[in-house]
Amino acid sequence: GTGPDELLKLRAGPGLGYRVTLGLPEGTVLNRLDCVTEIGWCRVSLEAAPQITGFVSADYLSAH
Repeated sequence: GTGPDELLKLRAGPGLGYRVTLGLPEGTVLNRLDCVTEIGWCRVSLEAAPQITGFVSADYLSAH
């Protein structure tokens, strides 16, 4: 997972080549919109601010 001082990167697109739009601290609640399982990325929105969307690595998502 991410270390205690690291943020999960919300990216503009599904891959490491896309710019980081936001850093999310551990425990941030996200809404999973859709996932591209072949490449391991999911499009999400922030539960507290649903207008903010982006992509995160599926490896860091867990059900709550």
